[in-house]
Amino acid sequence: MKLSFEPNLQYQQDAIKSITALFEGQPMEDSIVEFKLEEKGKLDLINGIGNKLVLSEEQVLENLQEIQTVNDICKTEKLDGFHFSVEMETGTGKTYVYLRTIYELFKQYGFKKFVIVVPSVAIREGVLKNLEITHEHFQNLYDNVPVHFQVYDSTKVSSLRGFATGNNIEVLVINIDSFAKDENIINKPNDKLNGQRPVEFIQTTNPIVIVDEPQNMETEKRITAIDNLIPLCTLRYSATHKNQYNLTYSLNPVKAYDMGLVKQIEVDSIIEENSNNDAFVSLDSLFAAKTKVTAKVSIFVNEKDAVKKKTFTVKVGDDLYKLSNEREIYSNGYIIEEIDASNQCISLSNGNILYKGDSQGGLTDEIMKFQIRKTVEEHLKKELRLKPKGIKVLSLFFIDKVANYRQYDASGNSNHGKFAMWFEEIYKELIAKPAFKTLDNFPIAEIHNGYFSQDKKGKMKDTSGETQADDDTYSLIMKDKEKLLDVENPLRFIFSHSALREGWDNPNVFQICTLNETKSEIKKRQEIGRGLRLAVDKEGKRIYDQTINRLTVIANESYDDFAKALQKEIEEDCGVKFTGRIKNSKDLTQIKYRKGFEADSRFLEIWEKIRTKTTYRVDYSTKDLIILAAKSLKEISEIKAPSIRSTKVSVTMTDEGVGTSYVGDKIESYGGYSWKIPDVLGYIQSKTELTRSTIQEILSESGRIGDILINPQLFLDLASQAINRTLYDLMIDGIKYHKIGDSEFYALELFDDKDFFVYLNDFTFKVSDNSKTIYEEFMPLDSGVESKFAQDCETSEQVKFYFKLPNWFKIPTPIGKYNPDWAIVFEGDKKVYFVTETKDTGTKEVDLLKLSGDEQLKIKCGKAHFNEFDDIEYKVVNKVGQLIN
Repeated sequence: MKLSFEPNLQYQQDAIKSITALFEGQPMEDSIVEFKLEEKGKLDLINGIGNKLVLSEEQVLENLQEIQTVNDICKTEKLDGFHFSVEMETGTGKTYVYLRTIYELFKQYGFKKFVIVVPSVAIREGVLKNLEITHEHFQNLYDNVPVHFQVYDSTKVSSLRGFATGNNIEVLVINIDSFAKDENIINKPNDKLNGQRPVEFIQTTNPIVIVDEPQNMETEKRITAIDNLIPLCTLRYSATHKNQYNLTYSLNPVKAYDMGLVKQIEVDSIIEENSNNDAFVSLDSLFAAKTKVTAKVSIFVNEKDAVKKKTFTVKVGDDLYKLSNEREIYSNGYIIEEIDASNQCISLSNGNILYKGDSQGGLTDEIMKFQIRKTVEEHLKKELRLKPKGIKVLSLFFIDKVANYRQYDASGNSNHGKFAMWFEEIYKELIAKPAFKTLDNFPIAEIHNGYFSQDKKGKMKDTSGETQADDDTYSLIMKDKEKLLDVENPLRFIFSHSALREGWDNPNVFQICTLNETKSEIKKRQEIGRGLRLAVDKEGKRIYDQTINRLTVIANESYDDFAKALQKEIEEDCGVKFTGRIKNSKDLTQIKYRKGFEADSRFLEIWEKIRTKTTYRVDYSTKDLIILAAKSLKEISEIKAPSIRSTKVSVTMTDEGVGTSYVGDKIESYGGYSWKIPDVLGYIQSKTELTRSTIQEILSESGRIGDILINPQLFLDLASQAINRTLYDLMIDGIKYHKIGDSEFYALELFDDKDFFVYLNDFTFKVSDNSKTIYEEFMPLDSGVESKFAQDCETSEQVKFYFKLPNWFKIPTPIGKYNPDWAIVFEGDKKVYFVTETKDTGTKEVDLLKLSGDEQLKIKCGKAHFNEFDDIEYKVVNKVGQLIN
């Protein structure tokens, strides 16, 4: 299968524009500079191609502040260097966004040289995979523009010459550790390059440097290394910035979750209960200082009301009997006799030895086995439901010891570890049940496998995640990404080392289970990040149905502990609260329609009046467009000439090395410069799709045409925006709907509650009188005003029948599809059929001017749509009483 990409997702377009708009006013013909590629001992026959910025710092700051206003971000008063930050939650397409930004920066301004800096092998492999799978998509979007991408290889440094001389889009992917030290090959004179340092080929191009996960590159040495590339600017992309230099766009976890851009998260907690009978001891960690060695152990302690688990730091000679408040079970043989930091173990006076991660006297194995059972159960339930929709279900197990999944005998033959044995035992038991029998299509050995690093003999082994041995594992994980999405591929259950978690990112991971013999130390955001992406079907198309996009975390801790830990991490990382957005799997409820509602005469009365689909056409006067667009263009801000800032430093050389000291700045304005004028009409036509003659009249009537000579590109961009705003308003004002024949309507069969599951929340309305609606017990709603409206409908004697219109009931509009809120049968002096929109603007009656521009335009479209339906009144209200006003 092949993943497909959506080119028009608004939040991604906004993120891309937040960077491209930084350079508004940069003339395309001045964005590239040619230079002589001087190599010692060679004829200078080849020119290098580099980026060039003519905008002043003041102009970039002004652009940044306008972007921040649009994106509701605090304004930057002074540029913090030419570093710009984009915050995007894991799973929302951050890599897609910055790769497409490269194409847009070339298309709009002509910039050609880009370097992507990554902090690890895992992220490098992810970037390479994205470059590969998006290539055809971007080629279709950007008229097959030539692009060349390469990965820096220290054994092939001469390939950097091609990066410097290439006259197309050049993209270089490089790991920070390849150039952060003076002794790196890239920073040392190289015989193959006639004594030049390879890094000079990058420096001379003034590349736009894209930093992926910059929080991992914030040490002084790494910051200096990136600055040493002499970038035109750095673009920083992450979900968890440490420093948000010149923030241009923010899509934090709360926004992404609330917008439905990532899966909903639910937690299935697996915890011990009433298992305090044995002498439980677990060795969590050891610490060796110069003068003493200590260990952290967990035991059960007598408390005032009950026995509870506690963790203590112990030294040799400590008695667990005393630490447990004299629990009798620890009275014989539980003194710490030795703490061996080199072998990571402790010895007890009863002769037992515990290694780090080991425990005795608890239900550790039983808990992990139950976690596997719950994961397999959840997987099979989802696969049974999603298989007919062509959606592959994957489950991911993170483990901390490879031996628990795969072991080797003295001859090197592999055998199942305990996790693999438990898994097969549980899977065989569950798949034999009648409910799941249709899923039993592959040999059990083929449905699970492990992704682990291997030694030279092919044996799987434990690693840190950053070793050379991990490179092949990351490569295999990324190469298999599409294969794993194929429903015909038998592999469904994946076991991976917890150290490799960063390399895992697959949209169809629906279950994540961390099997650790001690409490997991993986950060919750890292843990869930492997499965947050929205699922895709067998065609590679993204699924937006929230009843499908549920990530279940099978945790070896309580739901409350998991939720608190995740909330704390998000608040620490992003400064926003995530409260209430992590779901307890027990709260997932099926929404059922009332049996027989489809035969209810009151339902049929209104449904048959509104079910017909429509299409629309727009009608506006070109004369009005010219007058209004000219007025809008006349009122755009002053067009300023480009300028160049010169910053002078003196270079000092001492025994300690080469340094610089600031001398002064100079700004030179290019007000009197003769710019090359591009095809003005052609450019604006490409942005607005208007005829050249109409554009010419608008420009003439505006009186601003002379501004083209001051700064052509800035004028063209601002003029296009002003004309588009006017055109949009006129299109909506002149919209006309008509029904698509008698056969095009929403069928009753769409009211299908088989897969209709939601999490109950404060807005969910508990139906008391289901005879007045289509819902059996619960009505899923999105806001407090909707919940109060439903309550009033139920108790109102005048409302005879009401229901929330399902999310598939949509009206087409020029700015996207619109889903109205309610259908109501109302009977006062006469019977009236309403379709209503409920909005809370903080006023007694709905103030449409307080709604967003998009909301206002969609309401206009809703009104125009229902004008074509007999006996239907369309209203925007915030309470039932306003229906009769």
